Amino acid sequence: MGELIQNVAENAVYVVSFLVIIVLIFMTAVLLEKAARKKNGVEEPIFSTRKITMIGMFSAVAMLLHLFDFALPFAPPFYKLDFSELPILVGSFAFGPAAGVMMEFIKILLKLLIKGTSTAFVGDLANFVIGCSFILPASVIYAFHKTKKTAIVSCVAGTMVMTVFGTAFNAVYLLPAFSKLYGTPLDSLLALGSAVNPLAKEGNIISFVAACVAPLNLIKGAGVSLVTLLVYKPLSPILKAGQMAVTGRR
Repeated sequence: MGELIQNVAENAVYVVSFLVIIVLIFMTAVLLEKAARKKNGVEEPIFSTRKITMIGMFSAVAMLLHLFDFALPFAPPFYKLDFSELPILVGSFAFGPAAGVMMEFIKILLKLLIKGTSTAFVGDLANFVIGCSFILPASVIYAFHKTKKTAIVSCVAGTMVMTVFGTAFNAVYLLPAFSKLYGTPLDSLLALGSAVNPLAKEGNIISFVAACVAPLNLIKGAGVSLVTLLVYKPLSPILKAGQMAVTGRR
């Protein structure tokens, strides 16, 4: 905890920027969810006591999955795959886009409290933003029309958005930020990619992200989507039953 507080103090400007981004994404999710609720004639509040409790539970599971990350053979070892978006996508389908953004934030917060940050919050912001680029479009599309077909479309859309955004975000911001943070020439980071993946041409950041980052995001999105589509329907009656018990709906 002391180390985390020190990191916050040393990177105060960056932390404030991080928080502003979180608030903006959360406000966007709330506005889109309100529009979906209005379209569907839902008058319940976006958050209830039970929903907040469930958000905490899903976030804790996501944080645990986030800790069990692993490298893939086609990308440098500083890129790791985890499936922490699985409980968050399930929770977002059940409780809405705003809940999804909250779960992403709480997941990162819990991780910071337990492990701290080794990247001056750069990696943590990246995980949050890229996670939201998957969860937000998927859950918003599903919120407007909750059918099995829409769930499939939502997952495909979320995976595509995350892949495109995550790939571009790495090229434009994340790799240069890590290069500056660790005092390592960008070409040295790119060389780590070409060493394990022949499709990543040495010194070429575009081929690096296309060969190393895009496939990782595709695998993550496809894996999370597939499992969500398999488990959400069996879980949905349980989640909705508890929600109806609180709101009095039948």
